[in-house]
Amino acid sequence: MSNNSDIRQWLFEEFSSRLATVFETMAGERPRIEVEQTPEIPPSDGTLRWRQPFSGVAGAAWITASEAAWSAAGGHVLRAAGIEENDSASLKSTYLETISQALSGVATAIGGRLGREVNCAGGEESPPTAPVTGAGWAVLRIQFGAAAANIAIGLDSVLVATMAASSQADPGPAKIAEAAVAATPVAAGGFTGPANSKTFELLLDVELPVSVSFGRAQVPLKDVLKLTTGSIIELNRSIHEPVEIIVNNCVIARGEVVVVEGNFGVRIHQVISRLERLRTLN
Repeated sequence: MSNNSDIRQWLFEEFSSRLATVFETMAGERPRIEVEQTPEIPPSDGTLRWRQPFSGVAGAAWITASEAAWSAAGGHVLRAAGIEENDSASLKSTYLETISQALSGVATAIGGRLGREVNCAGGEESPPTAPVTGAGWAVLRIQFGAAAANIAIGLDSVLVATMAASSQADPGPAKIAEAAVAATPVAAGGFTGPANSKTFELLLDVELPVSVSFGRAQVPLKDVLKLTTGSIIELNRSIHEPVEIIVNNCVIARGEVVVVEGNFGVRIHQVISRLERLRTLN
């Protein structure tokens, strides 16, 4: 898959898949997304347009949504987390968080395809009426149960051309990406995220670091230099408070320390709710 058209479709599909996964993670339900390519998106005063460049590769992606669309997307996530706030600022920040996470996943996929590190770099809100030249567009029709929202994504031609040239020079990553695309179910008039993709099942075997935090303390450097064998550091948690279970640097549960056959363990008492996880993002 080395020509510009195939690269463009791959990027649209990658964003669709990543966005569906983000919504599933944050709201507990994977939405249905259909994608339809379109020549252009006409400028409008009622849209929120986000420009996302990438470090390590030229070009940028453009994400455009009407106020009704980004409000619906943000509101869906907030309601799923038990938050009834519906002010414009909360809806907008929640929507941009979902977009940001999806674009970060796209950057990782681009880096894997190009064989070098690629990250999101300095995204910014762009005037909705500002012209976007040299971009290919697609409309994502997202269905959240009874609600729906349309979000458009545009790709700079230089981004597509750079990836096409790299694919021609090194077909290895292209074949990997092509296999992932082939495993994604296709719907009439577009495609959907890989809700039942076999490639997604591979993630279930990924190992993540799990650690237990008994507490934390901030100590001046002069006191750190005085530490010797037998020194005691006072933590910010009493012996009666539950310890925190951390997975990949994220607190996911709390519990009590137990001893199992001579080894320490943790009995989980509380799993962190979506509400608490969402609040940590703001």
